[in-house]
Amino acid sequence: MPAATTATAPSDAGGALARLTAHAADRTAAAREWRASGRPVIGYVGADVPVELLTAVGALPVRLAGVPGADTTAGDRYLGHGVDLAARSVLTRLVNGDYGPLDGLVVSRDCEASARLFYAVRELRRVEPAMALPPAHLVDVLHLPHRSTTRYVRAKVAQMRATVETWAGRTITRTEFAEAIETHDRLRELLSEISQLRGRRPARLRGTTVLAAVAATTTLPAHRAVELLEEVRAHADALPGADEGVRVFVTGSGHDTTDVYAALEEAGLLVVGEDHDWGDLGHHRRVGEPTELALAERYQRNGPSAPRASIQRRAAHTAAAARASGAEALLSYVRDHDDGPLWDFPEQRAAAGLPAVMVERQPYGALTDEARASAAGLAYNEGGTR
Repeated sequence: MPAATTATAPSDAGGALARLTAHAADRTAAAREWRASGRPVIGYVGADVPVELLTAVGALPVRLAGVPGADTTAGDRYLGHGVDLAARSVLTRLVNGDYGPLDGLVVSRDCEASARLFYAVRELRRVEPAMALPPAHLVDVLHLPHRSTTRYVRAKVAQMRATVETWAGRTITRTEFAEAIETHDRLRELLSEISQLRGRRPARLRGTTVLAAVAATTTLPAHRAVELLEEVRAHADALPGADEGVRVFVTGSGHDTTDVYAALEEAGLLVVGEDHDWGDLGHHRRVGEPTELALAERYQRNGPSAPRASIQRRAAHTAAAARASGAEALLSYVRDHDDGPLWDFPEQRAAAGLPAVMVERQPYGALTDEARASAAGLAYNEGGTR
């Protein structure tokens, strides 16, 4: 009956969204349940890790995130204070056992901080076995548009496949491989659709909610994440809506928590899109064919990220994505010791043609008072400054 459908739709959408985003608040909940059933849990760092292989081998992929404001003594000791605090936070949590027992750790060489984290974990596992750190594997995905690059990345995919099969004690079947690709492609498609809800007029979701939803899907079994997103999408029109503000596109450093987005919303902004890999950049490209070649090509062509892409390519992508999101302004958030985005901003600003501001040398997961004032100025349409 139509009346009954209308009456239950809000709770369906809101309930599914609440169940989903709860996993952004407790990112080890699904892993605890998965591990209790005797199945392997494999952590990963970076968006260049082919998570399809982890799902296909029967493991739960969990993307490791830091905690802004938490103690980073171990990370500071082993990585040094000159490395991005987000990576130091992740290493500290690994050393402290905050993620629970992991059957393996896959790290992508997506930036210098990730690479240094990998080498630290590998060496600590060798010299400090009492730390009980997981075995680690580095996957090096290049993003050059050459056939030789595709061959290189395909070889790295094959190496990673062999490694995770060893960790899991089993081989990946053709059916498992195909099903994992299909499920993760569907997950990316749904995330793209959910992301677009904040660009509607009126907006159906806030940027913080979308970012939390994305983070949650990196901790859940892919099929379960798909189920919850399907439920949200089916009743999207019944969502209560979000507070409006100046619609802003966020570029620069990545955000593995919602803290910065929440601060931007408090300043009067509505984040309608971004080009970092904890947001839209992580799910805008599919694999398609269930082959190692297609998987390699997907990760080779993914991006463009600030640490690995040219300034020109970044600017073109940012401008196009900002237009598609309906953004009215551009904000570049650059974290301390994450210098890549600093070089991108002048051309991004010129290409986007929007009021723009860059806030640089920001603390992990926070905004300085000066940055908050800059964001508020953008919200009140006072124009942008560097």
